[in-house]
Amino acid sequence: MLFQNRSFYYISILVSLIFLGLVLYMIFKSFIIVDRQYLDIEDKTYVNQVKVDAFTKSLAEKLTLHCNKDKLCEVQSMLDFTTNIPYKINENVARSARQVVTQNYGDCDDKSNLLISLLYVKGYEAYFVLVPKHIFVIVNLQQTLKDKKALYLDKKAFYKLETTATNSKIGFPLKYSFEEIEAIIDPFKNKKVKYSSLEYK
Repeated sequence: MLFQNRSFYYISILVSLIFLGLVLYMIFKSFIIVDRQYLDIEDKTYVNQVKVDAFTKSLAEKLTLHCNKDKLCEVQSMLDFTTNIPYKINENVARSARQVVTQNYGDCDDKSNLLISLLYVKGYEAYFVLVPKHIFVIVNLQQTLKDKKALYLDKKAFYKLETTATNSKIGFPLKYSFEEIEAIIDPFKNKKVKYSSLEYK
């Protein structure tokens, strides 16, 4: 009887330790998810769903295969694919690239998550720009585009990519004032981009 009680005692301690370990693991995982996906912007919370996985890698390769490493062709091909997905307001949290493609619709958050994930896979430096009730993507290109204005962050040119305008081109006009820019975000670091100067020319 003593042996059985002692065995039960040790088993209950082991079960308690395993349970405590699981609780701590879940708390840690929750902290990581919040740190990677949620960012406070003034009185709002931004949630990103960017992802680099087998799906985005395969899709990015397929969309740019015909470009022969021509950067403008690659970016425009990924932009064309994204803009041709029907626009539909999503009342919930922004969705992942796979969900947007599979369900074949998205709003500015959804489609921007898709586009920036594709750009990231291909090695482009790209950021989200948050303005009132909208989000768009900016991308750095090594070459200057004639007749296209760029948003210069510390004298580095970034061209606007508008995911909600069907068949829009690289360098879509910026229709917002600097005062309306709530934040420029690197979604893969889930941090605001720090810059000293901002120009549009």
